[in-house]
Amino acid sequence: MTYCVAMKLHDGLVFVADSRTNAGVDNIAIFRKLHLFRVPGERLIAIQSAGNLATSQAVISLLRQRLDSEGENLHGVPTLNDAARLLGQTLREVMQRDAEDAPNGHGLDLSCSFLLGGQIKGAEPELFNLYPHGNFISATEDTPFFQIGESKYGKPILDRALTFDTPLEEALRCALLSFDSTIRSNLSVGLPLDLVVYPRDHLDQVRSHRIDEQDEYFQNLRRGWGEGLRDLLGALPAPPADYWR
Repeated sequence: MTYCVAMKLHDGLVFVADSRTNAGVDNIAIFRKLHLFRVPGERLIAIQSAGNLATSQAVISLLRQRLDSEGENLHGVPTLNDAARLLGQTLREVMQRDAEDAPNGHGLDLSCSFLLGGQIKGAEPELFNLYPHGNFISATEDTPFFQIGESKYGKPILDRALTFDTPLEEALRCALLSFDSTIRSNLSVGLPLDLVVYPRDHLDQVRSHRIDEQDEYFQNLRRGWGEGLRDLLGALPAPPADYWR
C-alpha cells in the first residue's frame, strides 16, 4: 500500500508521496513513487503512483525510454492534458502486455493509479487523477487536491483545512499532517516521504526534498500537532450531563 497527495492551488502545486511498499509484514521495501520529468525553464511534469509496483515501474520506465524518441513523449507534448492522455495510454499498453504474458492472472491485481501535475511554459498549472483504466479527471478550485492509495486517514484534515487559496507553505504543513495521521493509523504507509513544492511560473526553480526519521521539522510538526489536539480537546466544552448519565 502507499499514500500520495497532490494539490493544485492559486500559488502553485504541492506533491507528497510515501515510499513504503510491502508484500507482508516481513517484506517491506522502499521505492520512490514521485517522479519528475523536467525541461528547465520550459516544463515540469510530476507523476505519483500507487498500486501494483511492477506495473507503475514499467509505465515510468517506458515514459523515460521514449523521451528521446521521435514519437510522442512527455518532453514534447503541447499540453498537460496531452501528458495525462499519454500516461493513460502507456498504462493501458503495459497492462495489456502483462495480461497477455499471464493470461490466467493467478489472482494478481496488475492495476495502478497515478496523479500527474505540473506546468508548461505559457499555460496554467494543472493536476490530473488517472484511474486504473487510464481515464482521468482534473483538479478544480472546488476540488483542489487528489489522493491515491491509503487515503482515508489523511483526508479529514485536507477536507477541513485546505482550499484553493491556501498559501503553499500552509498547504505543505497540511499535507505533512495528513501523512502523519496516515502513518499513525496504517503500518503500510511510512517514511521516507518525497515532496515537491512548485510555485506557479517558477519553472527554473524546482526543488525536491526527502523526509526521513531524522528530519527535525517533521518530528516537531507531528509532536506539536499531537500536543495541540490534546490541548484543544481538553479546552472544548464538556458534554451535557444527559449525554452520558
